[in-house]
Amino acid sequence: MINEEYITLALNKSKSIALIAHDNKKSELIDWCIANYEVLKNHTLCGTGTTARMITDKAGLPVRGYNSGPLGGDQQIGAKIVEGKIDLIIFFSDPLTAQPHDPDVKALLRIAQVYDIPIANNKATADFIITSPYINEVYEHQVINFSKNIKDRANTL
Repeated sequence: MINEEYITLALNKSKSIALIAHDNKKSELIDWCIANYEVLKNHTLCGTGTTARMITDKAGLPVRGYNSGPLGGDQQIGAKIVEGKIDLIIFFSDPLTAQPHDPDVKALLRIAQVYDIPIANNKATADFIITSPYINEVYEHQVINFSKNIKDRANTL
């Protein structure tokens, strides 16, 4: 549905889920994936380089790998959000360790907010999301009508 200010988009029953973890959180994310295997196996999974490989190897889930976060993987996932190809992000971030690619992480979080994509950045939030009835249902949400926004901005500049 399109109106003046917003466009209604739908996340399908089977979601496209990005799985990301900083180095100190990779084992926690792998354990979480193993614990939630029965739910995750019904969705399309992707992730940043090392994390994707480790989840595939240790949890037995097929995860399409992009580049490692510091090598552009966060930006690749952000681009997939813009293309409408990622519905949900599980990102176990490490708030106590400085990350060399922190601007990329912030850009990923920002674009997820712009496109109203659910994002969990810790286990508790991931647990709430994975047990929500919406995880296996169609979910409609509204995002800014970017075409109108661009047209309005072009007319004012």
